[in-house]
Amino acid sequence: MATKVALVDDDQNILTTVSILLESEGFEVDKYSDGEEALKGLADSPPDLAVLDIKMPRMDGMELLNRLRRTSSLPVIFLTSKDDEIDEFLGLKMGADDYIRKPFSQRLLVERIRTVLRRHGAGKESPGEGEEDILLRGKLKLDSVRHACFWDGKEVTLTVTEFMLLHALALRPGHVKSRDQLMDAAYDDNIYVDDRTIDSHIKRLRKKIKATDPDFSAIETLYGVGYRFKEK
Repeated sequence: MATKVALVDDDQNILTTVSILLESEGFEVDKYSDGEEALKGLADSPPDLAVLDIKMPRMDGMELLNRLRRTSSLPVIFLTSKDDEIDEFLGLKMGADDYIRKPFSQRLLVERIRTVLRRHGAGKESPGEGEEDILLRGKLKLDSVRHACFWDGKEVTLTVTEFMLLHALALRPGHVKSRDQLMDAAYDDNIYVDDRTIDSHIKRLRKKIKATDPDFSAIETLYGVGYRFKEK
């Protein structure tokens, strides 16, 4: 079954050219010309990943992402204008997984889509994948193949970035990870985020796990240094 990508942009030229490209690469593509139309469509026919333009009429990409993040960890790539650095920062802070500046290389877009899907663990499990992809740390269970997180047996829905950050911390409990190291673990080399973005992701990560266990305290902050996952 083909991987489905939702493409949301009010520019009909982009909708047409990019959808043709993605379909030629083997993706199934759902096209939407504004955020309100997309919000309904994504609920009725969930894709594996969404590519969202930020500036759209009726409902912009930021608001659409905000609505999606209330119930979904769907991987999201933003399309931003060349000078919209503040939008890029806010988008990543709100839970977007990547961004691409317009005008963009279509080949770059395909590569970014495949990268985010790999990080998200989209697709079927490959032969030989199994127990080695399960990380157990006390009450925490992380399944990298299925992009699944469980705390004390209860599933916690995480975005790609949140999952990658938690995995990086839990991989070596007791060891401090600086914000720079966490950036390297969660983002590609050509994406820069600052300390505030990492802090925002950690804050949301804690909040999600605390929703299932109010006593959760496994992620420790070492002020001025970084974060670590408790050994016990």
